Amino acid sequence: MDGYSLVMLGGQIIFMGAILFFVYAQWKMQQGSNVWLGAEMACEQERLERMRSVELSTVWSEEVRPRAMDELEGQEQGLRMLKAALCSSHPQHVIIYGPSGVGKTTAARLVLQEAVASGRTPFAPEAPFIELDGTTGRFDERGIADPLIGSVHDPIFQGAGKMGMAGIPQPKMGAVSKAHGGVLFIDEIGELHPIQQNKLLKVLEDRKVFLESSYYHPEDTRIPEVLHDIFLRGIPADFRLVGATTRGPESIPEALRSRCVEIFFLPLRSEHIRRIVQQGACRMGVTLKEEEACLIAEWSGNGRDGINLLQLAAGLAENAGRKEMNREDIFQVIQNGSYSLQRTPILPTGERIGRVSGLGVYGKGRQSGILLEIEVRSVPVSNGQGRVEMMGIIEEEELGNEQRRHRYKSKVRNSIDIVLAVLQAEGVYDPSQCDLYVHFNSAVPVDGPSAGLAMAIAIYSALRKIPIPQELGITGEIGLSGDVRPVGGIQAKLEAAEQSGLRQVLLPIENTKDIQRSQSVEVFGVTTLQEALGRVFMAK
Repeated sequence: MDGYSLVMLGGQIIFMGAILFFVYAQWKMQQGSNVWLGAEMACEQERLERMRSVELSTVWSEEVRPRAMDELEGQEQGLRMLKAALCSSHPQHVIIYGPSGVGKTTAARLVLQEAVASGRTPFAPEAPFIELDGTTGRFDERGIADPLIGSVHDPIFQGAGKMGMAGIPQPKMGAVSKAHGGVLFIDEIGELHPIQQNKLLKVLEDRKVFLESSYYHPEDTRIPEVLHDIFLRGIPADFRLVGATTRGPESIPEALRSRCVEIFFLPLRSEHIRRIVQQGACRMGVTLKEEEACLIAEWSGNGRDGINLLQLAAGLAENAGRKEMNREDIFQVIQNGSYSLQRTPILPTGERIGRVSGLGVYGKGRQSGILLEIEVRSVPVSNGQGRVEMMGIIEEEELGNEQRRHRYKSKVRNSIDIVLAVLQAEGVYDPSQCDLYVHFNSAVPVDGPSAGLAMAIAIYSALRKIPIPQELGITGEIGLSGDVRPVGGIQAKLEAAEQSGLRQVLLPIENTKDIQRSQSVEVFGVTTLQEALGRVFMAK
């Protein structure tokens, strides 16, 4: 073997040795990494187990949550409608309207449990109940992440995962697919982005989700068959939507509303909150007297406020070494928080001049009744120029958009003008003889035409100095000819009259057919203002 061959052989041996050394070094490095990773993961697992071994006590707000349908207070009619929508052989999509803290989420969860137990519905025993908050359910416009509909993790965003390294897109299911066969509950559904609302409509129609990816090709043999099935046939998403919102129906897109039945939950009354508080105190193991429960209810706007107030008062009692809370504990919480008195106004007894109880409604959709205290004072003038002052009402309203706006008198302001015109035509009112002061004693500004009859009777009483029986409630619109016209919300107004302790209600005769059930109040229907005056003042 000549020298050249020896040099070549030596070079090859050195090259092979270098390669072997590099491979060995990489192997040792990997082994070292595996050892380090194993030790790190062992420490992480130990830390995780230590965290799992630590448990705090249950939050009382979760502990006192209603566990059965009969524990939900104040929503009997709403619950019947919700059961009719979900506990049938063909359950419907539902939107629940109502203020905060009245049990919308709890009602949806309990009704699903009852639907499963009834055996009449298509819901299986393992039917899921998936919750999503419309205010936080954000999405990425590029489709990288969408917790509601679902998304596709494309290889460029996947990092070094197995599918990412192979260039295979990976679908991720959203809430609509996780709720397949059950209920998807979206709280504050009106807060969803319009794009998500449109996607949700498509899912409700197709009952499946179709995902797209620029990295998917039907001819790609590297993509598993199950992913071909997902991209070509979609992911099943057959569920029933239950949306909840504290806003009115106008905040929900018409296309979404048309696919859902609408159910309205009412604000809780004081007696409902009192029972919720008493039930919560029982579960918390604290002693609460009837007077303290009524006090908490008077200062709570809803059930959640009542439970929060109860928890803080119970904490004060516990810190003081007592099992029974007292009024001082409750007032300490009230003074420290932003609570407002919710007490029902106390009706005066007997008869009064220029004061009447009007009946109105508030809220959107299924409205709640409210008692409106209307006071009128007539003051003589000597200059022959009387005036009319309105207090506690909405004077003007504005409609339009950014390009054009229209301003006009409010309905209640028009109503007082009509009443004065009718009384002037009847010779009862002379604008040159007196000033009139009309006051609506209400927590919120008043608008609407249904106070016309009540205002007419109060003004008549103030002008003629004839007292009005205070056990009487009045509602109805007045026309320029003196006729009494029908108004809306009669059932809610009668319920408000009943709760306020009124004994009689005067209303348009055409509204008597709107009474859905017998009331403890006596109802009189009238057709004209003259007939109403005769009914109220009788022989006076």
